[in-house]
Amino acid sequence: MSVLSELKRALETQKGFHLKMVIGVDGFVDEILHIVDKRHDVNRFTRVETIAALGERVSRASGLGTNIELVTVQTKLGGNGPIFANALIEYGVRLTYFGSIGKPEIHPVFKPMAEKAEAVYSICNPALTDALEFSDGKLMLGKHYALREITWENCLKVMGGAENIARLAEGCDLFGMENWTMVPNMSSLWEGMIRDVFPLMKAGGEKGLAFFDLADPEKRTKDDIRHAMELISRFGEKFRPILGLNEKELYEIAEVLGVSVNGAASPEEKLRGAVVDTYKKLNIYCLVVHPTKEAACCVNGEYFRVDGPFCAKPVLTTGAGDNFNAGFCLGQALGLDPASALTLGVSTSGFYVRNGKSPTYEDVINFVGQWDEGKLA
Repeated sequence: MSVLSELKRALETQKGFHLKMVIGVDGFVDEILHIVDKRHDVNRFTRVETIAALGERVSRASGLGTNIELVTVQTKLGGNGPIFANALIEYGVRLTYFGSIGKPEIHPVFKPMAEKAEAVYSICNPALTDALEFSDGKLMLGKHYALREITWENCLKVMGGAENIARLAEGCDLFGMENWTMVPNMSSLWEGMIRDVFPLMKAGGEKGLAFFDLADPEKRTKDDIRHAMELISRFGEKFRPILGLNEKELYEIAEVLGVSVNGAASPEEKLRGAVVDTYKKLNIYCLVVHPTKEAACCVNGEYFRVDGPFCAKPVLTTGAGDNFNAGFCLGQALGLDPASALTLGVSTSGFYVRNGKSPTYEDVINFVGQWDEGKLA
């Protein structure tokens, strides 16, 4: 039986509705934008298809100037935490969200998520992102000032103190504090959890999962990144930590940790070597990586890799990685084997980029079945 057939059978017999999850901490309003290449009339235009084509246009403007027209395709909830959480909510888990989703009222883009969540704690107003979408990737232009208000002190104030945070965290199947790069005080939030909350959490039982997404750490210093890796490792006191990276982030973290990446190897061998050697430096339960066309992880020292359902013409790519993370973490929380969890991750993102929304449980079962039968577009 294929991995896809096994996953479909497992999903049909295992539902995630009993799972309890607590996720934070960012929140963005994402404006999805296309760039006009040629405008044909008031309604019709062809867009700039690739990042390389935009780069050429910008380069030609050097010393001269140019006009670039942006067209809003969609305004939606954004941020690693909310997209990740929203995908998990669509799968039916019992989820509490805390983060920058609006003050004094929840921002309208987050209200559907808030209505489906068990509880929400809004710390401050959301940040803003202009997401320029292309067929070969995306450019995320962020306005992050509001995220400065996400402090440990404000978390304690809004969430009812360390005692209530401990109550929320203990016994949950998945805990997450996402977007370390863009939330400037994130390391102090992790330190606050370790210092103030961990001593209040009851011992005993199987440790829940804790998921971390750095969100493109290129702009942060090597010392900051190393400190963050140390803090993630310390979450192993109360959880089983999972670090999720895209391929670019993998090689950045590998360099910071002194891992030598074999550039002469085949792409598959290069990925395997980087994942395995970086994992050995981290002292965590799991490292999971999601390149565009595949996914890989190390769990308990063992390496796994699967191909993904590549989509040549995606409807939406902003949030694809967060949807992969949601599917993978759901698989882990359900107790699926690592290969099946990876396959659920790439199926979740595969559905998302084709449909512009996160799948339900039934959606992903149908998607996996179509993929297994070779019927995916």
